[in-house]
Amino acid sequence: MFATSRTNRLLLHLANVVVIAFILLPLAAVVIGSIQSEKALQADTRRLMPLEFTLDNFIVIFSKGEQKGRIYEQATYLPDNIKSFYAAFANSTVVAISVTFLTLLFGSLSAYTIARQRFRWTIFLMQANIVARFVPAIVLMIPLYIVMRSLGQLNSLSGVIIAETGFLLPYAILILAPYFDSIPSELEDAARIDGCTRFGAFLRIVLPLSTPGLAACGVIMFIISWHELLIPLILNARPDFMTLPVVIASLVGDVHVFFNLMMAICLLALAPTVILVALLQKYVVQGLSVGAVKG
Repeated sequence: MFATSRTNRLLLHLANVVVIAFILLPLAAVVIGSIQSEKALQADTRRLMPLEFTLDNFIVIFSKGEQKGRIYEQATYLPDNIKSFYAAFANSTVVAISVTFLTLLFGSLSAYTIARQRFRWTIFLMQANIVARFVPAIVLMIPLYIVMRSLGQLNSLSGVIIAETGFLLPYAILILAPYFDSIPSELEDAARIDGCTRFGAFLRIVLPLSTPGLAACGVIMFIISWHELLIPLILNARPDFMTLPVVIASLVGDVHVFFNLMMAICLLALAPTVILVALLQKYVVQGLSVGAVKG
């Protein structure tokens, strides 16, 4: 019995290692590609470790192409969108933070209504949210473009924020509704007896107790919005309003494909989300697990 249990634990640990390695292998390829030259990368695509290491890719990005470094000193062409890195980083930050705040604001109100008000339309709303997730986003891009053009929201960050909030709001409701449902309603009843309104009980009782769920939902919304490519690409054509995923996609041209610069920017774009998850890891795990078990 003891030997069987020990073997099972060993197999579980081995499976975890395999899964983690499978997830991290693409990231390892990005790291290795970002610290070598294009010539070294193309010389032997099967080589695991590069023959040389260089930070010139990051120098070019941070200097907006003004300092080419050793590996780009003979280059006759560099993509113009490299100059937009800082603006794109700022745009992605503004969009991701705004979308996260708005989805938490409206999503928490809708999810609380669904969790506490047992009306038919609330159940229908949840079912409609689930069904809406089966519709590919690319199908909605032409109608979205027409609507945003009629509203005058093309080539603006506000248009991207509105569109992404609309697309992510159902996800926020699906995450938060089970969590709010797991909070005992007796706590709100006691607050209302003491003179609180329903909205006051929601602000003073439900939201403070829902901090792990809100943190988990916020992290997920931030990550999805930060890495969103399709909506900013469709709605914005001006470099001033590009986000980081659009800048990365623009490095794939008809003649040149800057693999090393793409990998370097990808690595820089991953940094904020990795830091955010590392800081809020405890709340994310607690929020998702409680909502899943009790919801």
